[in-house]
Amino acid sequence: MSKGTSMKKEQNKPKKKRYPDVQRFRRLIAGAALAVVITVVPALMTAQQRGAASNPFPGGANPDGSLRPTPPVTRLFTQDAYTEYAILEPGSESFGIRFLPEETRAGATELINATRGGSEGSDITVYDPRTGKPLKFTYQQEGSDPENHVLHVTLPIPVPQGGVGRVLIYKTYKDPRTYIMHGDDIVWVRSLSGYRLGVLLPKGFAFISSNVAAQLTTTADGRLKLAFANPSGQSNPVTIHARKTTAAFAALKYEDMFFDDIRTLYDLDAAEAGRIKVEQIYSDYRKGDKARLDSLGYLALQDLNVIDLDTAKPFVPAKEGSATLVKLGLPIVDDKQSAHIKITGTLKDAGYRVDGGDLVFDRTVHGLRNTILLPAGWDVSGVSQSGTVGTYQGRAFVALINLNAENNYRVTIHARRRAGAGT
Repeated sequence: MSKGTSMKKEQNKPKKKRYPDVQRFRRLIAGAALAVVITVVPALMTAQQRGAASNPFPGGANPDGSLRPTPPVTRLFTQDAYTEYAILEPGSESFGIRFLPEETRAGATELINATRGGSEGSDITVYDPRTGKPLKFTYQQEGSDPENHVLHVTLPIPVPQGGVGRVLIYKTYKDPRTYIMHGDDIVWVRSLSGYRLGVLLPKGFAFISSNVAAQLTTTADGRLKLAFANPSGQSNPVTIHARKTTAAFAALKYEDMFFDDIRTLYDLDAAEAGRIKVEQIYSDYRKGDKARLDSLGYLALQDLNVIDLDTAKPFVPAKEGSATLVKLGLPIVDDKQSAHIKITGTLKDAGYRVDGGDLVFDRTVHGLRNTILLPAGWDVSGVSQSGTVGTYQGRAFVALINLNAENNYRVTIHARRRAGAGT
């Protein structure tokens, strides 16, 4: 086709008709939209600024994906509740949960546990960890959202002043968003808001991958189990891939180090005194009518007090040979039971001292969680192990989470006194 012919055809095309009214209407709409933007955007910015002023540390993310600051760390300990997820057979879209939450509000008569939206809860049983006996509960929809279900557990006694209300919950969740199949492979993905965690595969499956650093062991019945914690105290986004295997896994005797709920607070007195107030809380699952206070082997405490946290009543320590024991109000006879114990006392330690103007805490600490609370007026200047720095009632602290299977490790902390701070 020649160029001239092409131009003729272009010239012979019918011209588009213009509709003045439509054009004017479009201009009006565009102007109105611009006016809305000009009016609304400043209003939104003002509202956001007001929100930022009232809550300068909201957490979460901005619309552009950048992170918003979270509040300063003020909790001496994280990782309070333990949760174990047992992935059930392929195609079930379900997993069993063992959960050990606590209620600390004095006088509270119930513990509340909500089901995450999108998960269906069933097969619920609840026990008193002190007695091992079932507890009464209700599980029902609350509010207008049909996916909002809440478990209300009646505590065996109101939470005593200075004590804790504990429950042991078993339940099954069905959640097709969390538990999916990729061919014959299991894919399990979940943002785990608990901080001490375990995940069990079905028998006959092996891990292809797991995106969290975790302890891996084999249970007595041949299932593989991950156990882990997040030292930051934030949630763990976990993705697990697993595949059928013909390997027969033999049981391994690796204790789940994150099931251990022991936590020890070293409350440092004036640096020159070298004196430390110690508070340790833990659960003892060993069967019998007595509990051994093993931690006294590395904590030479003066002014020793031992409390049954389930009742807030004192235990009476007694010596049996080189060991110190307490007589339990109820003997432990099954795996659902435990004693919940608090030990307090005072420790003199040459490793806590002032050296060249530095406050120095130099000690071997034991167990999963240890927090060192500095005297008022001192700021942390060095920590030899990985730890979280925070502030509690105006005093700096260092919170340590032991991710290694060895039960003890040495930590050295340095601090400097602020100008004008008293002793």
